[in-house]
Amino acid sequence: MNKVTRTGILAAALASTFALQTTYAADRDRDDDNRDGDGAQLTFSTVGDSRQDDVAPDSTLMPLSGQDSIWLQSTKAWSRIMRSVQSARSNLLVFNGDMIMGYGNTGLPSNVSTVDAIVKSDLVKTYRQYAFWRGMVANLMETGTYVVPVAGNHEVEYKAGGKKALAVNENAWRANMSDLILDNNRFIDLFGELPTNEEVGDTRNLFDALPTDQSKLTYSFDFRGSHFAIVNTDPTGKDSHAPTHWLAADLYNAKARGLKHMFVFGHKPAFTYFFGTVIPVPPALPLPSKLSGLDVDASARDAFWDVIETYKATYFCGHEHIYNVSQPRGKAYQVMVGSGGSPFEASSPSAATLAATDRYYAWANVEVKKNGKVKMKTYGFNDHFAPTKLLNEIELP
Repeated sequence: MNKVTRTGILAAALASTFALQTTYAADRDRDDDNRDGDGAQLTFSTVGDSRQDDVAPDSTLMPLSGQDSIWLQSTKAWSRIMRSVQSARSNLLVFNGDMIMGYGNTGLPSNVSTVDAIVKSDLVKTYRQYAFWRGMVANLMETGTYVVPVAGNHEVEYKAGGKKALAVNENAWRANMSDLILDNNRFIDLFGELPTNEEVGDTRNLFDALPTDQSKLTYSFDFRGSHFAIVNTDPTGKDSHAPTHWLAADLYNAKARGLKHMFVFGHKPAFTYFFGTVIPVPPALPLPSKLSGLDVDASARDAFWDVIETYKATYFCGHEHIYNVSQPRGKAYQVMVGSGGSPFEASSPSAATLAATDRYYAWANVEVKKNGKVKMKTYGFNDHFAPTKLLNEIELP
């Protein structure tokens, strides 16, 4: 056997070992959690932001593979995260937006004179990016994990138009994602039961003052004793604003039905994470140049967070390509897992001011136990794709 062949076999063996270590770790965690005889009633995983950027990819992934430069997906990191979600046997995977590069205008192309012009249009590029991402997650749906999508700014906004959401892009979202929101037949096939109290229609109301149909962009459902509310944080005409009045009514009704666990998912954070301030010593890392979340409108953000706190909900988000868990007012948690493969916000791999996990690909696994406790474990691996490890463990309200 020549040296090249032996090296290839060794590399494959090591990769298999790392994968098995992750699977065995998840199994051990489950066994430890269930020793009291009170196992999980529901499990879900959540992460966001897997789209690639061909203009400014992360330095550790340069040069981009031909695949990623064409389809604009961070396939290496995102594939590995999905394998870990499968090994954890999560019932649901809630993906918190920016699964595609998008950012185009998906209206009818102005130039349809040639096939090449049509293929290069925003419409075709956006739809094929959706198709590639849907192909990547399809296996999850066949192995026991239902995928719940959340719209991000890259799905609904038009960059050349000033990063403003467009109704045609909201329509493109529905064209590519509506079969997941919600497929009752697939729920039956996977779990033998249905989600209940589904609200997937037009969720506009007078007080949120949204001008476009929000069907399947903002929606909610109950499943196994927990309530899931998904909000579009970039609706047309109200970019960087959550539908707070709709959410308040939705969580009120869920509480009235006796639901005790409230999980809210949106793309943009309520509170921007100013990474690089953890260890305030030189060399200082460039901070986010501006607010990136709902806090661009502080009063609207505060009203949104009042609802989260009132109903003891947990808010999961992405948008910033980084992992961070915080309690902005000391009570409710904001769990930022915009770390699904997109170029890291913290661009310097060696800056002394970074938190240890600021350049980790990370995701959260949540277990709702039969005794009512909710345990969240976050896992991740660093920017050089070292073995996966447990990053944090928290008991949520």
